[in-house]
Amino acid sequence: MPTKTTKRLLASATLLASLLAPCLNAQANDEPDFEVIMLGVGSPPPFMHRFGPATLIKAGGKYLLVDAGRGVTQRLWQLKIPLGRVDGLFVTHLHSDHVVGIPDLLLTGWLSSPFGGRKGNFNVWGPKGTKSMMHHIRLAYQGDVDIRVKDQGFSEENVTPNTVEIQPGLIYDQDGIQVTAIEVNHGELIKPAFGYRVDYDGRSVVISGDTKYHPPLAEAAKGTDLFIHAVGAAKPELLESRLSWKTILNHHTEPEDVGRIFEQAQPKMAALYHFVTLTNGQIKPPTLNDISARLKTTYSGPVTIGADLTRFVIGKDKVTVIPPE
Repeated sequence: MPTKTTKRLLASATLLASLLAPCLNAQANDEPDFEVIMLGVGSPPPFMHRFGPATLIKAGGKYLLVDAGRGVTQRLWQLKIPLGRVDGLFVTHLHSDHVVGIPDLLLTGWLSSPFGGRKGNFNVWGPKGTKSMMHHIRLAYQGDVDIRVKDQGFSEENVTPNTVEIQPGLIYDQDGIQVTAIEVNHGELIKPAFGYRVDYDGRSVVISGDTKYHPPLAEAAKGTDLFIHAVGAAKPELLESRLSWKTILNHHTEPEDVGRIFEQAQPKMAALYHFVTLTNGQIKPPTLNDISARLKTTYSGPVTIGADLTRFVIGKDKVTVIPPE
């Protein structure tokens, strides 16, 4: 039989639980229903502070990823997001720095460990060539797949890509979330290339992908809550040193032109990512302060200079920026 002391302790515990329940429910309800996280804002250089381009969009319970650059899996798990939790990957174009993290995401997300746990196919949307890429990535690791299926009893379905090659327009419409592909201009030999607009509950985010100055992108992003745009920059003396540097820069949007695009679109919050800052090792690349100063000559609205793990909470009335810790 319980003693009087035990009964008193049980009663106290019950009372405490009833008092804490509203607080715990409030915490659960405080989880934003629309959030964007920059997992990587870098480009090909293998910097530790800027991983490869990847942006996570959490909307209506879905986890959608735009591009999967170097280190995407580390950033996801740094946030304690299992790799298998990603519901879909949207590829902007097939340059290696935007897709090199896919094999890790595909295969490590398949594992039954806390950081994996995928159930069902690995869903991918992207431009022409994406199906071939995904087929060959999967084929390259056939040995690993065979071993794990036989040795650990894993389901091959959970490591099988389901790939859709897209055209401009609405490409995803599930659970109140719409994803629209926006064709952009990354150069004559890099076609098609896409940016993406994600709409949820009357709010939206646009991610440019890689592009030159492209006014139709501004039109597609007009009035959006959050507009994330890639940027490229180099010092004049570097561009004068070799033609190939101009070629690279001509595939991207320089800060003044990014500002012009933002000015046309008038988002609630503008942001920069995928910093293509060119250097030959002797001539230093432009700094983020250089880029910001140039941008502000053509755009006076609010802008965030992105960094890995910058978060944007897209509320009904405003976009809240949460810098990385």
